Amino acid sequence: MKATELLELLRQFRKDKLTMLRRHVASARYVSDYDFNNTYQYVIAREEMHVSWLTDAVLNVAADMAKTDANGLLDQVDEPPISVEGKGEAAQQSVIAQDRDDAGRFVEQWRPRVQAIKHARHRTMLNVVLGETLEHKRFFEQALAGRTDLLGRRADGAGTGGGVLPIRWIEQ
Repeated sequence: MKATELLELLRQFRKDKLTMLRRHVASARYVSDYDFNNTYQYVIAREEMHVSWLTDAVLNVAADMAKTDANGLLDQVDEPPISVEGKGEAAQQSVIAQDRDDAGRFVEQWRPRVQAIKHARHRTMLNVVLGETLEHKRFFEQALAGRTDLLGRRADGAGTGGGVLPIRWIEQ
């Protein structure tokens, strides 16, 4: 694989992962169950790290190719609109199901392309991202099954106090 092909593959992978991250930020607004929303926050944090790794990879490959305007290589993605079916718990289930399916499609689409990469460091990084995306898919499957111990178990008798707030920050 030529350097230009590697750069384009990394750029597209980054753009797709950034799109997924933006989708999960939007999705989290529809997931009011505390345990499931907490899982979304974990997934979002990991995906922010993935995008950071991918950004560094794109910029490093571009620098190796002596590209002077490397920042122009980093696509920006807006938060997508969310298509929701139903209200309340039904809406939450709809959003989680869509995210589960999207994670599966992402891995199916990228796994064969990643295996073709000869550069060991980039291939390993992309495989880590694919593996964690499969982990996120499993989280979404477990949430759909009603599992509340996605990120760990609470002490006996401990509760969450209900759902989460509909916005991330409250200005006072």
